[in-house]
Amino acid sequence: MRLIFVGMICILGLTLCVVDSAFAQSGYRQLTANDFRGVPQVTGDNTVAHTKCTIDFKYNLAGVQDGAYVLNFDVRLLLRPDKSWIDFRRVNSQAMLRRVLNHEQGHYNISCLEQQEILRECNRMRFSENYRYEASTLFNRIHNKYAVLNENYDEDTRHMLDDKQQHSWDVYFQRRLMYEPPVAKAGY
Repeated sequence: MRLIFVGMICILGLTLCVVDSAFAQSGYRQLTANDFRGVPQVTGDNTVAHTKCTIDFKYNLAGVQDGAYVLNFDVRLLLRPDKSWIDFRRVNSQAMLRRVLNHEQGHYNISCLEQQEILRECNRMRFSENYRYEASTLFNRIHNKYAVLNENYDEDTRHMLDDKQQHSWDVYFQRRLMYEPPVAKAGY
């Protein structure tokens, strides 16, 4: 029984290493205080930090194959340190800084999940001669879904103040990142 448990722990560890390696190749990373160089903003809702990520969505027509328009996609997640900020005057301990960074990592995770879903959908979709409209609609649909998820995350956690909800979201992100390995490239 003990040998089975040790074996399962080893398999789990190996799985996490593979997932971490795959996300590292796709640009995923852990945020640090150095990623927040923007000027703190007064938001009126006790926000101590803000993470600004953008999805750079580009594609070009590669040709037509079996009646489908073939597109090559370049979908990049960009962390914007100049637009991301922490109000360090309100962070009064290392423990609080860790909590702030953990919460902001959640926003970054949401952006990573958005990028990966866009890539997955681009790989699955067959485009017609209306590929410009179809690609734009695909991006907007997914982007709007993750904008709502970002709002729900801040609402549920009360901007990190609700430890129980924050932990629930941390587990959610961990599972999503583990079970939805990153897509390296889109196009066919």
